[in-house]
Amino acid sequence: MRAEGHRANLPWLYAGRALRSFSTAFLTVVFPLYLARAGYGAGGVGLVLSLSGLVGMLLVAAVGVGADRFGRRRLLIALALLTAAGGFTLALAPPALAVAVVASGLGGVGRGGGAGSGGAWGPVFPAEQPLLAEAVPPPERTRVFGVVSFVGVLAGAAGSAVAGLPAALEARGVGLLAGYRLLFFAAGVLGLAMAAVTLPVREDPPARPRPAAGESPLPVARLIGRLAVTNGLNGFAIGFLGPLFTYWLYRRFGVGPAEIGTLYAAVNLAAAIPYLGSAALVRRLGAVRTVVVTRAVGALGLVLIPFLPSFTWVGVAYTLRMVVNSLGMPARQSFTMSVSDERYRARVSAFGSLPSQITSLISPAVAGAVMDAWLDFPLFGAAAFMAANAAAYYLAFRHVPVPGEGERSVPRAAGGPAEVG
Repeated sequence: MRAEGHRANLPWLYAGRALRSFSTAFLTVVFPLYLARAGYGAGGVGLVLSLSGLVGMLLVAAVGVGADRFGRRRLLIALALLTAAGGFTLALAPPALAVAVVASGLGGVGRGGGAGSGGAWGPVFPAEQPLLAEAVPPPERTRVFGVVSFVGVLAGAAGSAVAGLPAALEARGVGLLAGYRLLFFAAGVLGLAMAAVTLPVREDPPARPRPAAGESPLPVARLIGRLAVTNGLNGFAIGFLGPLFTYWLYRRFGVGPAEIGTLYAAVNLAAAIPYLGSAALVRRLGAVRTVVVTRAVGALGLVLIPFLPSFTWVGVAYTLRMVVNSLGMPARQSFTMSVSDERYRARVSAFGSLPSQITSLISPAVAGAVMDAWLDFPLFGAAAFMAANAAAYYLAFRHVPVPGEGERSVPRAAGGPAEVG
Protein backbone atom coordinates (compact mmCIF):
# COMPACT_ATOMS: atom_id res chain seq x y z
CA MET A 1 0.00 0.00 0.00
CA ARG A 2 1.15 3.51 -0.71
CA ALA A 3 -0.36 4.88 2.50
CA GLU A 4 1.31 5.53 5.83
CA GLY A 5 3.75 8.06 4.39
CA HIS A 6 2.42 11.45 5.43
CA ARG A 7 2.72 11.72 9.21
CA ALA A 8 3.57 15.39 8.71
CA ASN A 9 -0.07 15.92 7.70
CA LEU A 10 -1.33 15.04 11.16
CA PRO A 11 -0.69 18.42 12.90
CA TRP A 12 -2.47 20.26 10.07
CA LEU A 13 -5.40 17.84 10.12
CA TYR A 14 -5.60 18.14 13.90
CA ALA A 15 -5.61 21.94 13.57
CA GLY A 16 -8.41 21.80 11.03
CA ARG A 17 -10.48 19.58 13.32
CA ALA A 18 -9.84 21.94 16.25
CA LEU A 19 -11.03 25.00 14.33
CA ARG A 20 -14.09 23.22 12.98
CA SER A 21 -15.00 21.75 16.37
CA PHE A 22 -14.63 25.12 18.08
CA SER A 23 -17.00 26.69 15.56
CA THR A 24 -19.45 23.78 15.50
CA ALA A 25 -19.70 23.69 19.27
CA PHE A 26 -21.02 27.20 19.76
CA LEU A 27 -23.18 27.03 16.63
CA THR A 28 -24.85 23.83 17.84
CA VAL A 29 -25.95 25.74 20.95
CA VAL A 30 -26.91 29.10 19.50
CA PHE A 31 -28.42 28.29 16.10
CA PRO A 32 -31.66 26.66 17.37
CA LEU A 33 -31.97 29.42 19.99
CA TYR A 34 -31.36 32.06 17.31
CA LEU A 35 -34.21 30.58 15.28
CA ALA A 36 -36.49 30.54 18.33
CA ARG A 37 -35.68 34.18 19.13
CA ALA A 38 -36.27 35.07 15.47
CA GLY A 39 -39.84 33.75 15.74
CA TYR A 40 -39.61 30.08 14.78
CA GLY A 41 -41.56 27.56 16.87
CA ALA A 42 -40.57 23.96 17.55
CA GLY A 43 -41.92 22.79 14.22
CA GLY A 44 -40.15 25.62 12.40
CA VAL A 45 -36.82 24.88 14.09
CA GLY A 46 -37.12 21.22 13.13
CA LEU A 47 -38.07 22.13 9.56
CA VAL A 48 -35.04 24.39 9.09
CA LEU A 49 -32.70 21.74 10.47
CA SER A 50 -34.22 19.07 8.24
CA LEU A 51 -34.05 21.15 5.06
CA SER A 52 -30.51 22.28 5.80
CA GLY A 53 -29.66 18.63 6.27
CA LEU A 54 -30.81 18.04 2.69
CA VAL A 55 -28.21 20.56 1.50
CA GLY A 56 -25.61 18.81 3.65
CA MET A 57 -26.61 15.43 2.22
CA LEU A 58 -25.95 16.64 -1.32
CA LEU A 59 -22.55 17.90 -0.19
CA VAL A 60 -21.71 14.50 1.31
CA ALA A 61 -22.46 12.76 -1.99
CA ALA A 62 -20.43 15.32 -3.94
CA VAL A 63 -17.46 14.98 -1.58
CA GLY A 64 -17.60 11.19 -1.74
CA VAL A 65 -17.24 11.16 -5.52
CA GLY A 66 -15.02 14.22 -5.86
CA ALA A 67 -12.51 13.50 -3.11
CA ASP A 68 -11.42 10.13 -4.50
CA ARG A 69 -11.21 11.55 -8.01
CA PHE A 70 -9.82 15.05 -7.55
CA GLY A 71 -8.11 14.84 -4.17
CA ARG A 72 -9.24 14.92 -0.54
CA ARG A 73 -7.20 18.06 0.26
CA ARG A 74 -8.93 20.11 -2.43
CA LEU A 75 -12.35 19.12 -1.16
CA LEU A 76 -11.42 20.03 2.43
CA ILE A 77 -10.42 23.51 1.28
CA ALA A 78 -13.64 23.92 -0.72
CA LEU A 79 -15.76 22.85 2.27
CA ALA A 80 -13.95 25.28 4.55
CA LEU A 81 -14.75 28.11 2.16
CA LEU A 82 -18.41 27.05 2.08
CA THR A 83 -18.41 27.10 5.88
CA ALA A 84 -17.11 30.65 5.76
CA ALA A 85 -19.80 31.64 3.25
CA GLY A 86 -22.53 30.12 5.43
CA GLY A 87 -21.34 31.92 8.55
CA PHE A 88 -21.06 35.32 6.87
CA THR A 89 -24.49 34.92 5.26
CA LEU A 90 -26.19 34.18 8.59
CA ALA A 91 -24.38 37.12 10.15
CA LEU A 92 -25.44 39.63 7.51
CA ALA A 93 -28.75 38.40 6.04
CA PRO A 94 -32.25 38.39 7.63
CA PRO A 95 -33.45 35.08 9.19
CA ALA A 96 -35.79 34.17 6.32
CA LEU A 97 -36.45 30.46 5.83
CA ALA A 98 -34.50 30.16 2.57
CA VAL A 99 -31.51 32.04 3.99
CA ALA A 100 -31.45 29.96 7.17
CA VAL A 101 -31.71 26.69 5.26
CA VAL A 102 -29.11 27.36 2.56
CA ALA A 103 -26.58 29.13 4.76
CA SER A 104 -26.78 26.59 7.56
CA GLY A 105 -26.70 23.68 5.10
CA LEU A 106 -23.60 24.93 3.30
CA GLY A 107 -21.82 25.72 6.54
CA GLY A 108 -22.95 22.70 8.55
CA VAL A 109 -24.38 25.14 11.09
CA GLY A 110 -26.26 23.56 13.97
CA ARG A 111 -25.52 20.00 12.84
CA GLY A 112 -22.42 19.09 14.81
CA GLY A 113 -23.61 15.80 16.26
CA GLY A 114 -23.96 17.16 19.79
CA ALA A 115 -21.64 17.92 22.65
CA GLY A 116 -18.77 15.52 23.09
CA SER A 117 -18.70 14.51 19.43
CA GLY A 118 -15.72 16.72 18.61
CA GLY A 119 -17.51 18.00 15.52
CA ALA A 120 -17.49 14.50 14.02
CA TRP A 121 -20.31 15.00 11.57
CA GLY A 122 -21.03 16.39 8.11
CA PRO A 123 -19.53 16.43 4.61
CA VAL A 124 -15.96 17.08 5.76
CA PHE A 125 -15.35 13.54 6.98
CA PRO A 126 -15.35 11.61 3.69
CA ALA A 127 -12.35 13.76 2.75
CA GLU A 128 -10.69 14.01 6.17
CA GLN A 129 -10.85 10.36 7.24
CA PRO A 130 -8.85 8.91 4.32
CA LEU A 131 -6.08 11.46 4.90
CA LEU A 132 -5.89 10.43 8.56
CA ALA A 133 -5.90 6.73 7.67
CA GLU A 134 -3.14 7.16 5.08
CA ALA A 135 -0.84 8.99 7.50
CA VAL A 136 -0.04 5.91 9.64
CA PRO A 137 0.07 2.09 9.43
CA PRO A 138 -3.16 0.18 10.23
CA PRO A 139 -2.27 -0.73 13.85
CA GLU A 140 -1.97 2.99 14.68
CA ARG A 141 -5.21 4.16 13.11
CA THR A 142 -7.48 3.82 16.12
CA ARG A 143 -4.99 5.85 18.15
CA VAL A 144 -4.86 8.58 15.49
CA PHE A 145 -8.64 8.76 15.26
CA GLY A 146 -8.71 8.94 19.05
CA VAL A 147 -6.22 11.81 19.09
CA VAL A 148 -8.09 13.83 16.46
CA SER A 149 -11.31 13.34 18.42
CA PHE A 150 -9.51 14.34 21.63
CA VAL A 151 -8.32 17.55 19.95
CA GLY A 152 -11.80 18.21 18.60
CA VAL A 153 -13.49 17.73 21.95
CA LEU A 154 -11.11 20.07 23.76
CA ALA A 155 -11.70 22.69 21.08
CA GLY A 156 -15.41 22.01 21.36
CA ALA A 157 -15.28 22.67 25.09
CA ALA A 158 -13.86 26.11 24.42
CA GLY A 159 -16.43 26.72 21.69
CA SER A 160 -19.30 25.70 23.93
CA ALA A 161 -18.17 28.22 26.53
CA VAL A 162 -18.24 30.94 23.86
CA ALA A 163 -21.95 30.21 23.33
CA GLY A 164 -22.66 32.29 26.44
CA LEU A 165 -21.29 35.44 24.77
CA PRO A 166 -24.68 36.69 23.44
CA ALA A 167 -26.19 36.56 26.93
CA ALA A 168 -23.17 38.39 28.36
CA LEU A 169 -23.48 41.05 25.68
CA GLU A 170 -27.22 41.37 26.32
CA ALA A 171 -26.46 42.22 29.94
CA ARG A 172 -24.40 45.14 28.58
CA GLY A 173 -27.20 46.41 26.40
CA VAL A 174 -26.44 44.59 23.15
CA GLY A 175 -29.45 42.85 21.59
CA LEU A 176 -29.49 39.06 21.79
CA LEU A 177 -29.95 38.66 18.03
CA ALA A 178 -26.93 40.90 17.47
CA GLY A 179 -24.89 38.65 19.76
CA TYR A 180 -25.93 35.59 17.77
CA ARG A 181 -24.95 37.32 14.53
CA LEU A 182 -21.55 38.14 15.98
CA LEU A 183 -20.93 34.44 16.55
CA PHE A 184 -22.08 33.63 13.01
CA PHE A 185 -19.52 36.14 11.72
CA ALA A 186 -16.86 34.47 13.87
CA ALA A 187 -17.80 31.15 12.28
CA GLY A 188 -17.16 32.69 8.87
CA VAL A 189 -13.68 33.80 9.94
CA LEU A 190 -12.96 30.34 11.34
CA GLY A 191 -13.98 28.83 7.99
CA LEU A 192 -11.28 30.87 6.30
CA ALA A 193 -8.79 29.68 8.93
CA MET A 194 -9.76 26.05 8.20
CA ALA A 195 -8.91 26.56 4.54
CA ALA A 196 -5.56 28.11 5.49
CA VAL A 197 -4.42 25.20 7.70
CA THR A 198 -5.37 22.68 5.01
CA LEU A 199 -3.07 24.24 2.40
CA PRO A 200 0.14 22.54 3.73
CA VAL A 201 -1.43 19.05 3.64
CA ARG A 202 0.31 16.70 1.17
CA GLU A 203 -1.51 14.01 -0.76
CA ASP A 204 -0.41 11.35 -3.24
CA PRO A 205 -2.19 11.12 -6.60
CA PRO A 206 -5.18 8.75 -6.61
CA ALA A 207 -4.08 5.10 -6.60
CA ARG A 208 -4.33 3.22 -9.88
CA PRO A 209 -3.15 -0.36 -9.29
CA ARG A 210 -5.57 -2.75 -7.66
CA PRO A 211 -4.69 -3.56 -4.05
CA ALA A 212 -3.15 -6.89 -3.18
CA ALA A 213 -5.46 -9.78 -2.42
CA GLY A 214 -6.74 -9.73 1.12
CA GLU A 215 -6.23 -6.00 1.76
CA SER A 216 -9.95 -5.24 1.69
CA PRO A 217 -12.03 -8.02 3.31
CA LEU A 218 -15.33 -6.71 1.86
CA PRO A 219 -16.13 -5.61 -1.69
CA VAL A 220 -16.87 -1.88 -1.84
CA ALA A 221 -20.56 -2.26 -2.71
CA ARG A 222 -21.19 -4.77 0.08
CA LEU A 223 -19.33 -2.66 2.63
CA ILE A 224 -21.28 0.45 1.66
CA GLY A 225 -24.53 -1.49 1.90
CA ARG A 226 -23.85 -2.69 5.43
CA LEU A 227 -22.70 0.75 6.53
CA ALA A 228 -25.79 2.26 4.94
CA VAL A 229 -28.13 0.13 7.04
CA THR A 230 -26.35 0.71 10.34
CA ASN A 231 -25.69 4.40 9.75
CA GLY A 232 -29.24 4.97 8.59
CA LEU A 233 -30.49 3.82 11.99
CA ASN A 234 -27.90 5.97 13.72
CA GLY A 235 -28.94 8.96 11.64
CA PHE A 236 -32.44 8.83 13.07
CA ALA A 237 -30.91 8.95 16.55
CA ILE A 238 -28.62 11.84 15.65
CA GLY A 239 -31.48 13.82 14.13
CA PHE A 240 -33.72 13.29 17.13
CA LEU A 241 -31.07 14.25 19.65
CA GLY A 242 -28.24 16.35 18.21
CA PRO A 243 -29.89 19.61 17.12
CA LEU A 244 -32.97 19.36 19.36
CA PHE A 245 -31.39 18.54 22.71
CA THR A 246 -30.50 22.22 23.12
CA TYR A 247 -34.14 23.12 22.49
CA TRP A 248 -35.33 20.37 24.87
CA LEU A 249 -33.18 21.79 27.68
CA TYR A 250 -34.55 25.27 26.96
CA ARG A 251 -38.16 24.06 27.09
CA ARG A 252 -37.79 21.65 30.02
CA PHE A 253 -35.74 23.78 32.41
CA GLY A 254 -35.94 27.31 31.00
CA VAL A 255 -32.17 27.56 30.60
CA GLY A 256 -30.50 29.77 28.00
CA PRO A 257 -27.29 29.70 25.97
CA ALA A 258 -25.04 30.52 28.92
CA GLU A 259 -26.18 27.54 31.01
CA ILE A 260 -26.31 25.18 28.03
CA GLY A 261 -22.93 26.36 26.79
CA THR A 262 -21.42 25.71 30.22
CA LEU A 263 -22.90 22.20 30.24
CA TYR A 264 -21.58 21.43 26.78
CA ALA A 265 -18.14 22.71 27.75
CA ALA A 266 -18.14 20.33 30.73
CA VAL A 267 -19.32 17.46 28.54
CA ASN A 268 -16.54 18.09 26.04
CA LEU A 269 -13.87 18.20 28.75
CA ALA A 270 -15.14 15.01 30.39
CA ALA A 271 -15.40 13.18 27.07
CA ALA A 272 -11.91 14.13 25.89
CA ILE A 273 -9.76 11.65 27.83
CA PRO A 274 -11.75 8.50 26.91
CA TYR A 275 -11.01 9.13 23.22
CA LEU A 276 -7.39 8.37 24.02
CA GLY A 277 -8.44 5.10 25.66
CA SER A 278 -10.34 3.77 22.67
CA ALA A 279 -7.33 1.93 21.22
CA ALA A 280 -6.81 0.05 24.50
CA LEU A 281 -10.47 -0.95 24.61
CA VAL A 282 -10.31 -2.17 21.01
CA ARG A 283 -7.32 -4.37 21.89
CA ARG A 284 -9.41 -5.95 24.64
CA LEU A 285 -12.86 -6.23 23.01
CA GLY A 286 -12.20 -5.81 19.29
CA ALA A 287 -13.43 -2.92 17.18
CA VAL A 288 -16.94 -4.20 16.56
CA ARG A 289 -17.71 -5.12 20.17
CA THR A 290 -16.34 -1.76 21.32
CA VAL A 291 -18.79 0.05 19.05
CA VAL A 292 -21.73 -2.15 20.04
CA VAL A 293 -21.19 -1.96 23.80
CA THR A 294 -20.72 1.81 23.86
CA ARG A 295 -23.79 2.40 21.68
CA ALA A 296 -25.95 0.16 23.88
CA VAL A 297 -24.89 1.95 27.06
CA GLY A 298 -25.50 5.30 25.36
CA ALA A 299 -29.05 4.28 24.46
CA LEU A 300 -29.76 3.29 28.06
CA GLY A 301 -28.51 6.67 29.26
CA LEU A 302 -30.93 8.50 26.97
CA VAL A 303 -33.88 6.54 28.34
CA LEU A 304 -33.01 7.63 31.89
CA ILE A 305 -32.57 11.36 31.19
CA PRO A 306 -36.28 12.38 30.91
CA PHE A 307 -36.94 11.01 34.40
CA LEU A 308 -34.30 13.17 36.09
CA PRO A 309 -35.62 16.09 38.13
CA SER A 310 -33.24 18.96 37.40
CA PHE A 311 -30.92 20.50 34.85
CA THR A 312 -27.96 19.54 37.05
CA TRP A 313 -28.86 15.86 37.16
CA VAL A 314 -29.55 15.81 33.43
CA GLY A 315 -26.16 17.39 32.86
CA VAL A 316 -24.42 14.72 34.93
CA ALA A 317 -26.23 11.87 33.14
CA TYR A 318 -25.64 13.32 29.69
CA THR A 319 -21.96 13.82 30.49
CA LEU A 320 -21.54 10.19 31.60
CA ARG A 321 -23.33 9.01 28.48
CA MET A 322 -21.00 11.00 26.24
CA VAL A 323 -17.95 9.69 28.10
CA VAL A 324 -18.98 6.15 27.20
CA ASN A 325 -19.89 7.15 23.65
CA SER A 326 -16.47 8.70 23.10
CA LEU A 327 -14.81 5.32 23.63
CA GLY A 328 -16.53 3.88 20.57
CA MET A 329 -16.20 6.64 17.99
CA PRO A 330 -12.48 6.25 17.07
CA ALA A 331 -12.97 2.48 16.88
CA ARG A 332 -15.82 2.88 14.38
CA GLN A 333 -13.95 5.39 12.21
CA SER A 334 -10.73 3.37 12.17
CA PHE A 335 -12.63 0.16 11.40
CA THR A 336 -14.36 1.70 8.39
CA MET A 337 -11.14 3.05 6.92
CA SER A 338 -9.18 -0.15 7.58
CA VAL A 339 -11.67 -2.44 5.82
CA SER A 340 -12.05 -0.06 2.84
CA ASP A 341 -10.15 -0.22 -0.43
CA GLU A 342 -7.74 2.73 -0.16
CA ARG A 343 -8.74 4.01 -3.63
CA TYR A 344 -12.37 4.41 -2.58
CA ARG A 345 -12.19 5.43 1.05
CA ALA A 346 -13.87 8.78 0.49
CA ARG A 347 -16.85 7.28 -1.32
CA VAL A 348 -17.14 4.48 1.24
CA SER A 349 -17.20 7.09 4.01
CA ALA A 350 -19.63 9.29 2.07
CA PHE A 351 -22.10 6.77 0.67
CA GLY A 352 -21.88 4.56 3.73
CA SER A 353 -22.91 7.54 5.84
CA LEU A 354 -25.32 9.10 3.32
CA PRO A 355 -28.35 7.23 4.71
CA SER A 356 -27.59 8.78 8.09
CA GLN A 357 -27.74 12.18 6.42
CA ILE A 358 -31.14 11.28 4.96
CA THR A 359 -32.62 9.89 8.15
CA SER A 360 -31.13 12.66 10.28
CA LEU A 361 -32.89 15.29 8.17
CA ILE A 362 -36.22 13.48 8.56
CA SER A 363 -36.16 13.03 12.31
CA PRO A 364 -35.78 16.69 13.41
CA ALA A 365 -38.97 17.65 11.57
CA VAL A 366 -40.83 14.68 13.07
CA ALA A 367 -39.49 15.27 16.57
CA GLY A 368 -40.08 19.02 16.37
CA ALA A 369 -43.70 18.49 15.38
CA VAL A 370 -44.30 15.99 18.20
CA MET A 371 -42.44 17.98 20.87
CA ASP A 372 -45.30 20.43 21.37
CA ALA A 373 -47.46 17.51 22.52
CA TRP A 374 -44.77 15.26 24.03
CA LEU A 375 -41.64 17.15 25.00
CA ASP A 376 -39.54 14.07 25.77
CA PHE A 377 -40.20 12.36 22.43
CA PRO A 378 -36.76 13.16 20.90
CA LEU A 379 -34.89 11.44 23.73
CA PHE A 380 -36.92 8.23 23.58
CA GLY A 381 -36.78 8.21 19.79
CA ALA A 382 -33.01 8.65 19.81
CA ALA A 383 -32.60 5.84 22.36
CA ALA A 384 -34.70 3.41 20.31
CA PHE A 385 -32.76 3.98 17.11
CA MET A 386 -29.40 3.91 18.88
CA ALA A 387 -30.24 0.50 20.34
CA ALA A 388 -31.31 -0.72 16.90
CA ASN A 389 -28.05 0.59 15.47
CA ALA A 390 -26.00 -1.35 18.03
CA ALA A 391 -27.78 -4.60 17.17
CA ALA A 392 -27.50 -4.05 13.42
CA TYR A 393 -23.81 -3.14 13.63
CA TYR A 394 -23.00 -6.34 15.47
CA LEU A 395 -24.89 -8.50 12.98
CA ALA A 396 -23.30 -6.75 9.99
CA PHE A 397 -19.64 -6.74 11.04
CA ARG A 398 -19.05 -9.35 13.74
CA HIS A 399 -17.19 -11.65 11.30
CA VAL A 400 -15.32 -8.98 9.29
CA PRO A 401 -11.51 -9.08 9.81
CA VAL A 402 -9.48 -5.88 10.09
CA PRO A 403 -6.32 -5.87 7.94
CA GLY A 404 -3.20 -5.19 9.96
CA GLU A 405 -4.98 -4.88 13.31
CA GLY A 406 -5.06 -7.40 16.12
CA GLU A 407 -2.16 -9.36 14.66
CA ARG A 408 0.05 -8.74 17.67
CA SER A 409 -2.35 -10.48 20.04
CA VAL A 410 -4.44 -12.78 17.81
CA PRO A 411 -2.78 -15.38 15.59
CA ARG A 412 -3.52 -14.97 11.89
CA ALA A 413 -5.86 -17.62 10.52
CA ALA A 414 -4.73 -19.50 7.45
CA GLY A 415 -5.39 -17.56 4.29
CA GLY A 416 -6.27 -14.18 5.79
CA PRO A 417 -5.73 -11.55 8.45
CA ALA A 418 -6.74 -11.98 12.06
CA GLU A 419 -10.38 -11.45 12.91
CA VAL A 420 -11.21 -8.71 15.34
CA GLY A 421 -14.60 -8.28 16.93
